Amino acid sequence: MTSDVSSAENLPRAIDTHVHLWHLEQDGPHGHPPVSYSWLGPQQPLLNRTYPITELRPHLQAADVDGIVLVQAASDPAEVGLLLHTARHLDLPARVTAWLPLEDREATVALLAEIDELRRGPDGSDLLRGVRHPIHDDPNPRWMLRPDVARGLDLLAEQGLIWEAVAERLDLLELVPEVARRHPGLTIVLDHLGKPPIAGGDAGRWRDLLAAAAAEPAVLAKISGLGTVSAPGWNSETWQPFVDHALVTFGPDRLMVGGDWPVALLAGDYPRTWSTTTDTLAGLAALDRQAILSGNAVRIYGF
Repeated sequence: MTSDVSSAENLPRAIDTHVHLWHLEQDGPHGHPPVSYSWLGPQQPLLNRTYPITELRPHLQAADVDGIVLVQAASDPAEVGLLLHTARHLDLPARVTAWLPLEDREATVALLAEIDELRRGPDGSDLLRGVRHPIHDDPNPRWMLRPDVARGLDLLAEQGLIWEAVAERLDLLELVPEVARRHPGLTIVLDHLGKPPIAGGDAGRWRDLLAAAAAEPAVLAKISGLGTVSAPGWNSETWQPFVDHALVTFGPDRLMVGGDWPVALLAGDYPRTWSTTTDTLAGLAALDRQAILSGNAVRIYGF
């Protein structure tokens, strides 16, 4: 397979397209109000603390990561401001995938107007590149197909924003091709390869559904979040068959990599997670590997 990236010259060495951060103290950083993370609590002892970007920064540097995408972790307008402010003041290029109230088009338009100035980077770039809703936690498994949500997704397409589908279950992954067909102008990024059943489960069904999603040309996917669906002792050989299927179905021009920090800490530290992810690409031609490590992220997230 050969990427359409003609040269790796001047590309970042790597871009981590899936980084979270959260701040649990009541005094929000940078003067922002506190953010409500409804899914965090005592039931998540490892994750139930503040995770600032300063904690991850040394690991990014050690891994030769030259840019990041900060990804939604709360359905709260306060987090939108927190992520954009962080992206503006980092010492490396960053973009944001935030939450917007897509089921209410007027509220979405209003929030976009409110953050218009904040989303502009120092160099004039647009820091807000994508939008995500926790569909994996929504009580309605067909949330993406609701008529009011459809109007919100159409707005994303009009605004040139991507839709990140956190389709972590087979029933959600099954909907991705239909969403793509209903919104032909919308770029969709599938998080975590749709969470393949690496530790056990219906791998054949996952393979079929991933292939169906990949058959839609506007759908891309992230090689990320695999440690938390793997049995202990995982390594690149554990993940390789699932990554290989993604390579066959999506090709190197529609895949990206992400570390899923700090959620990935539930299964392993950042160096192990990142090196295992990139090791699954070792057999590719240099241009194909660079496309997945950074070239596609530059194109999709506007670095």
